[in-house]
Amino acid sequence: MKSILLGGLLALSAFAASSIYEFTLNDIDGKPMPLKTLQGKVVLVVNVASQCGYTPQYAGLQALFEKYKDRGFVIVGVPANNFGGQEPGSNEEIKQFCSRKYSVTFPMLAKVSVKGPGMTPLYQYLTTAKGGDVRWNFTKFLVGKDGQVLARFEPAVTPDAPELAAAIDKALQ
Repeated sequence: MKSILLGGLLALSAFAASSIYEFTLNDIDGKPMPLKTLQGKVVLVVNVASQCGYTPQYAGLQALFEKYKDRGFVIVGVPANNFGGQEPGSNEEIKQFCSRKYSVTFPMLAKVSVKGPGMTPLYQYLTTAKGGDVRWNFTKFLVGKDGQVLARFEPAVTPDAPELAAAIDKALQ
């Protein structure tokens, strides 16, 4: 009963949130990461997986981060194992994979659920704001400097897609 009530309260808090800055998640090392530390930046939140056909997008995401980071842009990688068991590893294994294979330097969060009954409140907020449930790995949510969701890009939209670059450029103005 307690867990049902707690789950309901978490869901209500996600829908009552006015921006992503109201959420705190653990980073890949298990330390709390209040998203309010990103206030004033343009943020791309991406649910990632290490064994997906879209996994090579890590390289493009890293390049995108390098291109825009000095202008107030950050990418937040959110590992999730919701789709086809494509992120089975521990946080440490995910961190090593991203670092070794793709030289990822953008912030990575601890593995969470981005869909279904155990969905993290951040994703309840994001999916309510734009487009409903996440349907696959590497869905991208662009968040403005005010913490509001500006746009959503499905997995087939690659990090080097012109429409993504245009949306980031506009948000950074």
